[in-house]
Amino acid sequence: MIIVPLKEGENIERALKKFKRKFEKTGVTKELRERQAFTKPSIEKRKQKIHAIYVQQLHEAEE
Repeated sequence: MIIVPLKEGENIERALKKFKRKFEKTGVTKELRERQAFTKPSIEKRKQKIHAIYVQQLHEAEE
């Protein structure tokens, strides 16, 4: 359960913004989207490999 402590006189929009940020960090919506459609393990491995190559190229570009 997500708890957002409110300070006295705090705006409700600000509290909603805090709640949305906390909710996004939990990853519930991301997991829900992933569960809606099955992806083959080979496709997941391919995506991970492509991402790893991309990250490696970024690190090489920094140096």
